[in-house]
Amino acid sequence: MGGNEGYEWWFAGIRPLSDKKKKLLREIYGSGKEIYKNLYNIEEKHSHRLKWLTSKDIQAIGHAARTQDIIRQYEEAMEQGIRFVPYYAKEYPRKLSGLDGMPYALYVKGKLPDEERPAVAIVGARRCTPYGEEMAIVFAEKLALAGVQIISGMANGIDGAAQRAAIGAGGQSFGVLGCGIDVCYPRENKGLYGDLQVHGGIMSEQPMGAPPLREYFPARNRIISGLSDLVLVMEAKERSGSLITADLALEQGKDIYALPGPVTSELSRGCHALIRQGAGILISPEMLLEDMGIESLCFTDEKDDEGEKNKKKLESKEKLVYASIGLFPKNLNTLLAETKLPTAELMRILVSLEIKGYIRELSKNYFIKA
Repeated sequence: MGGNEGYEWWFAGIRPLSDKKKKLLREIYGSGKEIYKNLYNIEEKHSHRLKWLTSKDIQAIGHAARTQDIIRQYEEAMEQGIRFVPYYAKEYPRKLSGLDGMPYALYVKGKLPDEERPAVAIVGARRCTPYGEEMAIVFAEKLALAGVQIISGMANGIDGAAQRAAIGAGGQSFGVLGCGIDVCYPRENKGLYGDLQVHGGIMSEQPMGAPPLREYFPARNRIISGLSDLVLVMEAKERSGSLITADLALEQGKDIYALPGPVTSELSRGCHALIRQGAGILISPEMLLEDMGIESLCFTDEKDDEGEKNKKKLESKEKLVYASIGLFPKNLNTLLAETKLPTAELMRILVSLEIKGYIRELSKNYFIKA
């Protein structure tokens, strides 16, 4: 079966046998190979010795022992560069090894986070607001520039925005999947899926080919929080996966920070609830880095300098319009009321600002800062 490692791979992939029971079996038999040899006909020979196994467990082990699919999967995984990291391996993350309910094994593409460097989880709503997305980008970029690794779930919205920003800043990011390591979910994040393997890594506790089932995601969240030193919640409804991650982080003894937002925004209610419960308030990346004991870098580069030069070239009326536009969308009527400009002139200025890259039209006649 492809050497001893193949047996270990086979055993780790048995579902629905729990991680706790797998560890007990491995303690009894010593290796995946011995488990395979001894439990091949578990129904007839060994069930009386293992009374803590249910009939469902016994059926799962017996069926897995007699199937040959796992051989093909193991060989395919090796060809795809997938690494198998069980809980007893030296490279298994120390931050996970001390957790109650740690994963039996991880399947990894790319690298695992460097345990000598700080790591921060950035999580939030999939259907986020432009404000939440912008703040996720700002915090991820500046944390990455300071050498902080960004951990998230590769989901749409806040997760993906933060991970792309960290990579774009030259940092490293790590994605934890709620499906098999060979399954890109969501599909539209295929580019991010590839980038993470080069500029960090992706990992999953689910066996190859496992679909993104709903029940896998809360379990995925405990790995995200477990690998992180603290968790940032950028936007969240009162009941959301992000708050599950926050709760798990608290159980693990991690600090939580939440982004304040408008009291009228449904996506700020979860964050405000966390703040009421004592979570730290995200005010700026520099203040967060100070709380973490990391020296803040000077975030001025050629791009910023060029932006300052361009701002000086804006006409006075362009400055007036630009100052009226924020990170939340504003419609044309609101801008007309605030700037007191004629409609034709305001439209001309909006086009000019969009061409120069200062603003963007989110939807028809709704504008935000770019």
